[in-house]
Amino acid sequence: MKRKIISIDEQKCTGCGLCTNGCPEGAIKIINGKARLVGDILCDGLGACIGHCPENAISIEEREAESYNEMKVLENIIPQGKEVVEAHLQHLNEHNEKGYLKEALDYLSRNNFKVNFKPENTTTEKQDHHQGGCPGSRAFSFEKNETFETGERQSHLTHWPVQLHLISPASPHYRGSDLLVAADCTAFTVADFHRDFLKGKTLAIACPKLDDSQEVYIDKITALIDEAKVNTITVMVMQVPCCGGLVQIVQQAASKAKIKVPVKYLVISIRGEVLTEEWL
Repeated sequence: MKRKIISIDEQKCTGCGLCTNGCPEGAIKIINGKARLVGDILCDGLGACIGHCPENAISIEEREAESYNEMKVLENIIPQGKEVVEAHLQHLNEHNEKGYLKEALDYLSRNNFKVNFKPENTTTEKQDHHQGGCPGSRAFSFEKNETFETGERQSHLTHWPVQLHLISPASPHYRGSDLLVAADCTAFTVADFHRDFLKGKTLAIACPKLDDSQEVYIDKITALIDEAKVNTITVMVMQVPCCGGLVQIVQQAASKAKIKVPVKYLVISIRGEVLTEEWL
């Protein structure tokens, strides 16, 4: 699957080893005087190591990589001691990776590995700015009690980000969910988009006319089917010819996937009416 993962520029790397201190997952080792990514499944792609590199030799790229595996990470770092494990847990907590954090705490509990760690809510605006980077591309899920009233309408958005280029199929909120793949304009057309279409679903949005590198979309939706194992996909488009490209993307991904998943097709008029609703 294609996902975000670190890339190390060997020409810039001096082998100082500072990046290894910034990688709680143990994905980076110094080998023959250079920092090396020793396993795709150990790298979560969040880039905690970047700020520790004085030579700017580490960046984030999107490429074919094995899915991140929390259990493999724990097996790798538990022998390094309690402090390393606690640093890893804090790293997950700071990035609001609540699904992986729960997996880790459950694993440690089953194996009677005691840590001094208490999860904290890190979704505040102040903390997001402290972490650096673009808040719009940082993955996190909203707590159920964080749904709120906007005027007389309730928001049913459960996670962030939602743009298909920015989402990660490995994010825990997608696992086993009912996925809504919506053309950008649909939410502006349907007055009760949240209540009638988004409620109970995870979301990914895209524009088949204006977005670049749409081949990535096929890979991501395929990964959402095979890796996240989404239950259903609803693809929602406008009644304009260019929107048909989004339906084709979903169909190609579904045909490419190893797992078969039901796909519903919705066409919305420019006045927000449902013109077509059928299972493909």
